Amino acid sequence: MAANWASFSTAEPDLAQTVEERFGSYTHHVLATLRKDGSPRTTGIEVRFLGGELWLGMMPDSLKALDLRRDPRFALQANPGEGTSMGGGDVRIAGRAVEVEDDATKARYHEEVEPPEPFHLFRTELTEVVRTYVEDDKYLVVQVWKPGAPLRTIKRT
Repeated sequence: MAANWASFSTAEPDLAQTVEERFGSYTHHVLATLRKDGSPRTTGIEVRFLGGELWLGMMPDSLKALDLRRDPRFALQANPGEGTSMGGGDVRIAGRAVEVEDDATKARYHEEVEPPEPFHLFRTELTEVVRTYVEDDKYLVVQVWKPGAPLRTIKRT
């Protein structure tokens, strides 16, 4: 089961806002894809939250784009920032990336983002959103959201 960004935002608006703020704090984040041999590949990426979707844009024939064409599964981690504070916590998103071939959709994205052309554009289908943070300098808190399930919150000392 998967959901787009709008569905996640409707189901868990507070967590969605925190996730967007974490991604909005920095330009570059880390994308994990699967290579041809199944081993992981991590690369830097910029992401956009537009029109109820989480978008991944990439240079033509970049290895990450070719990975996603072959196997759409991905993991995305927000840039933790400088030092060890990680204001807002550590945020990760997992799912599948669906390449957008529709010229009208790509044109709307281009108007908003102005990426170098040509480019690959992927719309994401979320399978999991996770936020990990420290509360009161005492608890490690892990929030886990999956489509169709309530938000789980786990506290550890």
